[in-house]
Amino acid sequence: MGLRYKAGLLLIAAVVVIWVTSAEVTQGIFTDYKQPFAVTYLGASLMVIYLPIAFIKDWIYRILKRRSQCINDDTCPGIGSPLKYIGGQQIFEIEIQGSLNRKDSDLDLSEHQEGKPLVAKQGDDARIIRPEKEITTKEIATYGFYLAPLWFITEYLSNAALARTSVASTTVLSSTSGLFTLFIGAYLGEDSLNIPKVVAVFVSMAGVAMTTLGKTWATDESELNISSSGERSLVGDLFGLLSAVSYGFFTVLLKKFSGEEGERVDVQRLFGYIGLFTLVALWWLVWPLTALGIEPKFTIPHSAKMDEVVIANGLVGSVLSDYFWALSVVWTTPVVATLGMSLTIPLAMVADMMIHGRHYSAIYVLGSVQVFAGFVIANLSDWFSKILGL
Repeated sequence: MGLRYKAGLLLIAAVVVIWVTSAEVTQGIFTDYKQPFAVTYLGASLMVIYLPIAFIKDWIYRILKRRSQCINDDTCPGIGSPLKYIGGQQIFEIEIQGSLNRKDSDLDLSEHQEGKPLVAKQGDDARIIRPEKEITTKEIATYGFYLAPLWFITEYLSNAALARTSVASTTVLSSTSGLFTLFIGAYLGEDSLNIPKVVAVFVSMAGVAMTTLGKTWATDESELNISSSGERSLVGDLFGLLSAVSYGFFTVLLKKFSGEEGERVDVQRLFGYIGLFTLVALWWLVWPLTALGIEPKFTIPHSAKMDEVVIANGLVGSVLSDYFWALSVVWTTPVVATLGMSLTIPLAMVADMMIHGRHYSAIYVLGSVQVFAGFVIANLSDWFSKILGL
């Protein structure tokens, strides 16, 4: 377990806390401003701020690298004497010429050998030795173009579910993404499929099912937006399940594009392009969603305070947390990151107990424990495989 993997686990913990807090805030926003599309579009579009940050970071890096090379190599304009540089070049040329003359006098090339080039042609060995080509900015932008609609759909379905059902229900349904991530990742070759990982997923899914069947009640039901009698919207639950599917697919594709440890793609720049394409190309989706009755008629917030809450929630709940989550996917594995998000269930349970005075049945509590157990098993899957000889 390397340093990046451990950092990825810490990012998962941070994202879990941010997502639970953001979900509570988002549902509070929907009580006065029930516009899932507007909240999703704003949150996803705000990620465009990563583009100038990434370009400025690269610009500063290039300047520092150039100055470092100037100091170490003494090759920058204005450093050293021009006569000294020219003389060094002449000495280098004389050495090369002398080396060639010595080789000409020592070697007796046959007629067959004389026809051969002195420099070997690039064969299979050359292709193996040559380092992998860096991903260009254009290719990163192309990846962002492909991923932007999928990420927007994931976020919209999650927010639409929050607008129609409880935070607990949405969290539980979103946690089923671990199952989809495992099999999609195995199918695309981005994750290995072994017995401990399969066990971890099904332990976690069993915990999700138990939390769904478990009963909850609160001392002040009148203050809750959704009563414990559980009038859950079927459409909201369907949106939550579809969000889990698209989430698992996006997670695997992100890992595939980014490489084993994120060496192929600058994740910050990738998310910046996702935000850019969302801002420019996906705004029109509000019209068909409204025409189909899925989305209410578009309105803007009625107060400056609501504007501030929506923007702040977008910056923290989407821009910051989604970037942290992407890094956790790249630095760990899609299955571990997805099962880690299942930890939102026990955290949401604790938050509801402290904020709303909500109580939970033994089945619900045991289910939350199983969700955590699945996360632990997934992280120790390699160790279990070695111990059990699987």
